[in-house]
Amino acid sequence: MSSVAARMHSISFRARLGTFIAVAVGVTVALASLASYFAVSHQLFNQVDSSLVTDVQNAPAESHLAQSVDGFLRRDNNSFLQLVTSQRQVIFPGPGNTIIPVSQKQANLATTSGDYNIRTVSYQGIPYRVITEGGYATQGVPVAIQIYRPLADIDHTLGDLKLILLLVTLGGVGVAVGLGYLIGKTTLRPVERLTAAAEHVAATQDLDATIEEQGGDDELARLARSFNSMLTALAQSRQQQMQLISDAGHELRTPLTSLRTNIEVLMRVPDLPEADRTELVADVHAQLEELTTLIGDVVDVAREDERQTDPIEVRFDAIVDRAVERARRRAPNVTFQARLTPGSIRANPALLERAVLNVLDNAAKWSPLNGIVTVWLQRHGQWTLDVRDQGPGIEAEDLPRVFDRFYRAPAARSMAGSGLGLAIVRKVISDHGGTAVASCPPGGGTLIHIELPTVAEHEPDAAPVADDRTEPVSEPGATPSELPAVQHSGVGVSPPVTSATP
Repeated sequence: MSSVAARMHSISFRARLGTFIAVAVGVTVALASLASYFAVSHQLFNQVDSSLVTDVQNAPAESHLAQSVDGFLRRDNNSFLQLVTSQRQVIFPGPGNTIIPVSQKQANLATTSGDYNIRTVSYQGIPYRVITEGGYATQGVPVAIQIYRPLADIDHTLGDLKLILLLVTLGGVGVAVGLGYLIGKTTLRPVERLTAAAEHVAATQDLDATIEEQGGDDELARLARSFNSMLTALAQSRQQQMQLISDAGHELRTPLTSLRTNIEVLMRVPDLPEADRTELVADVHAQLEELTTLIGDVVDVAREDERQTDPIEVRFDAIVDRAVERARRRAPNVTFQARLTPGSIRANPALLERAVLNVLDNAAKWSPLNGIVTVWLQRHGQWTLDVRDQGPGIEAEDLPRVFDRFYRAPAARSMAGSGLGLAIVRKVISDHGGTAVASCPPGGGTLIHIELPTVAEHEPDAAPVADDRTEPVSEPGATPSELPAVQHSGVGVSPPVTSATP
């Protein structure tokens, strides 16, 4: 069995499809032919049996049966008759003229009135259909009358029918083989184009080798569209990778060149004044930190399409609170004021915290010395996170591009950074089903507004976050009383937790 399966798999799918169609049609035609043969045979035998029953019912019933037989048989030259006793003795047409043998079961009918038996017998190579009925008498002797007809005509008819059905079956199989080949060729043509395109892509890495899409919405048309969509997605992914490599190489070139120049100066001038040496070492240290940050950001962006862990239900306010604490440690000269509404969100905690931290780091970078960064987390049917700084703001022409990879506004090119922080923010927020936009509100500074879906419309009581300090939040140029109150959704939600640490 396994060898047969192995041989079947060694031939082409088109050949297998044609073979299966031919076998299926052949079996169907053969079964139909058998059914037709048996139906015709049954009908012909039923006709003969009906005629025999009619003949035996019209047989003479007088006591001198033998004398009346000759006139009875003249009515049908194709019928023959004989009389038998219960001892299997044929008394008509007489000894020596018996046409067919008599069984004891048939002879017993001689003494039984109204019973009859029909069967097929063969005598001297000729088949006969025989009906035997009892209840007759001749010259006072009980006899059974037997009427029989040869079946040569029926056998001839069935023989011709058998030959015709055999030819029909063979012709049906031949037609099925041809149709199977044509169906396989027509049906598998899109699959062959798909195979050729896939082999071409594998051999040449050419992702532009799409296949022609046929009209319709069947499985093969959908397969072609899916394959083209896959190639388009792969081409876009490759383009993004190439763009990332190009942009990363461009961004790495400047700090690497500057770092190499400073190190060469330190190596070639051993008697460099101490002040200059200290300044160069500090510059090298700053450039190394910038390279470390840039490489880390590039790695994060390169992995952004990797499979992430499934989102879980976590406290959004706790994530923002941790990010605020980390931002405070990174920017000790900036004051972070946070007003956080407790509640849950379905998210990847590490990724979401990284995105929030990037926004806070960006706000701290643009804040003046002892500036204030306001963080406001609230929920109105969905989560909103607003982060506002007191920096110079963003030029109108730069606003649409602040979330692009490696984009740095002219004012930012002299500052440390990779140009990937906000790009990571947009990717993470988008993956969580949210949006992130930047704007310049009245009063100056930059506002990053993030919206994310909540877990549920109603949530149970939430425990306070770890940092329960309650200093008021103030926006730049606004007093605490001017801030709108935080609206809460749900039942029994704890009051907003706020924190502010210079």
